[in-house]
Amino acid sequence: MIIIGGTATNGIDESLSKILSIPLVKVENKIFPDGESYIRVPLSIRGEDVLLVQTTDYPQDKHLIELFLIAETIKDLGARKLTAIVPYLAYSRQDRRFKDGEAVSIKTILHILGEVGVDSLVVVEPHKPEELSYFKGELKIIHPYHQISKKIKELTSNPFILAPDRGALERARKIAEEIGAPYSYIEKERDRNTGEVRIKEAPNVSLKDKDVVIIDDIISTGGTISQASKLAYSLGAKSVIAVGIHLLLVGDAKERLREAGVKTLIGTNTVKTTDKDIITIDISHSIALSL
Repeated sequence: MIIIGGTATNGIDESLSKILSIPLVKVENKIFPDGESYIRVPLSIRGEDVLLVQTTDYPQDKHLIELFLIAETIKDLGARKLTAIVPYLAYSRQDRRFKDGEAVSIKTILHILGEVGVDSLVVVEPHKPEELSYFKGELKIIHPYHQISKKIKELTSNPFILAPDRGALERARKIAEEIGAPYSYIEKERDRNTGEVRIKEAPNVSLKDKDVVIIDDIISTGGTISQASKLAYSLGAKSVIAVGIHLLLVGDAKERLREAGVKTLIGTNTVKTTDKDIITIDISHSIALSL
């Protein structure tokens, strides 16, 4: 077995190589003057079981195209089995047609992965697990709840886990149960034309003197989490921590969260960050346990 590190790995390929004691080879890549990607797998892999690591955070389109190029090259070179480890799977939120005529983006991405030869797919915390049914090969979903729970324990003395919407409730429940904390969720609604999110119903709880931990899979613009933070303080929260497994933080999202009272930001290395103010959890051990 061999690990091939793609063009976007955030160190996960190197960590897996050490944890699993499996050799790691990096792909060779460059960008042509017209912006197209050049990819080369610099060794013989015929008959090998290959673990390909490639996340697809920003720039998503570039990293996806490179994922497809690397995957098909690996199979063309005679690999026996190809497992693609894609910690952050881009386009996951467009998993159905919200309006007539829309592309179901995740369906297209998963179909392409099958066509280029991916036999097994490993994804960390997909937006909705059922969306991955479009992939017809072997599937493994990683939930790094234990590592997140451990960090929350270190940072809080009186935690309350809050899901920013009903869709995040199961995630909040599992983390709350692991650390022995109460939990609840906010009922929200989104305008599909403007993208604006509004709180439809607040939980009927007191958060007095609580360290409120708002947990979601993806934090992008920060709008939903900001509203949840302000609500938490209105219910008596002592402090607010925001946890995004995939911490995208687009545009002025970080500043928006700070203005809403978020004291601490926690993410994982499914997405690249160089911000020293953000606590980043390495999810490589969680992935290694599934392989």
